Amino acid sequence: MDLLRTEFRKILPYRTFWFIMGIYVLLMVLILYTSTSVEINGQALGNETYQFPELWMRLTYVAHFFNLLLGILVIVLVTDEYSYRTLRQQVIDGLSRTEVVLSKFYVVLGLATFSTLFLLVLGLYLGLVYSKDTSATAIFSQIDYLPYYFVQAIAYMTLAVLFAFLIRKSGLTIIAFIAYTKIVEPIIHYNLPDNIDKYFPMKALDSLTPMPGRDLWGQVAGPFEQLSPAMATLPSVVFIGLFLFLSYLVLKLRDL
Repeated sequence: MDLLRTEFRKILPYRTFWFIMGIYVLLMVLILYTSTSVEINGQALGNETYQFPELWMRLTYVAHFFNLLLGILVIVLVTDEYSYRTLRQQVIDGLSRTEVVLSKFYVVLGLATFSTLFLLVLGLYLGLVYSKDTSATAIFSQIDYLPYYFVQAIAYMTLAVLFAFLIRKSGLTIIAFIAYTKIVEPIIHYNLPDNIDKYFPMKALDSLTPMPGRDLWGQVAGPFEQLSPAMATLPSVVFIGLFLFLSYLVLKLRDL
């Protein structure tokens, strides 16, 4: 709790933090709200999309694209500590490198908790407004996609922490983070069979929030292998531990 309090004393007065979080909330609300009024064949999209229980899969799939924004926020927070030498000062004042990594992980947990609860509130609102079936069974039967999203958000942000500790410069770190998640690893996937690349970090993480209608897409674009969300959870947790351990090694082996 002391580590968490220390981190939030630094974060809460920080305008950039609130700016990025504001963009995150605003974009999520705008995209989900405006999509309700889109009409296809004379039918409002909201009436079809936001039906319990399928709503939770669709909502978390949309939200997973915004994990990049959460990752960028974490990168800014960590790299700014290098710029302002606060990280070095904390270690001089007695904070161990393990505690440094844990403090960033606690921030990640806090952000992931907020984003998951935010999705819960949005999902309940949209579902109760547009869903034809609002029984408890319909509402909660697929709500397990929210914990899957929670794990995914943590993994994305811990990877961002690792990149921030490695590169230290915010601009370069953001470019490297986006390039790895959206360019480098997809290229690797393209050159490997599905039964191998499905265990790679980004593909395993994306499996936690699968694309709605992926079976139909597989019939059109050709069959492909992907872990189920339940099967992807363990590899994702392992990657979270690996990212944190590598972050610790970087801090231990390099000068601050």
